[in-house]
Amino acid sequence: MRAVVQRVSQARVLSEGTESGAIGKGFCVLLGVEAGDTEKDAVYMADKIRKLRVFEDENDKMNLSLSQVDGSVLLVSQFTLLGDARGQNRPGFTRAEAPERADELYLKTAAALREAGVPVETGVFRTHMEVSLVNDGPVTILLDSRKLF
Repeated sequence: MRAVVQRVSQARVLSEGTESGAIGKGFCVLLGVEAGDTEKDAVYMADKIRKLRVFEDENDKMNLSLSQVDGSVLLVSQFTLLGDARGQNRPGFTRAEAPERADELYLKTAAALREAGVPVETGVFRTHMEVSLVNDGPVTILLDSRKLF
């Protein structure tokens, strides 16, 4: 599972032209589910997202997590994070999980965040989405549940 985590002061997603999610301070997370990912990857990713300490403390050090700043997550599915363009200019997406399973794990990630007390807004899986955000910093972190070390 791959995620692009962007620290934001605000973010929103339109799904087929209708707003499906919006947050203030927190993270806009683009999430790609890789073939073979499991619930363990979803729980790992949710835990890592909620524990990331990239918000400034009183000394202007990135030392605080989402819960410490009353932050939220805008979670948007994005299979193109699994695109492979190494040998070509048109990416291949064979590493992306099948849509039904990907949706299940995407929803599991959202549920795991909510169970931990993190407010979560989402896009609508398998729709055309427009994401807008104000990247705060900018701070952008790449996560991959298969690169644990």
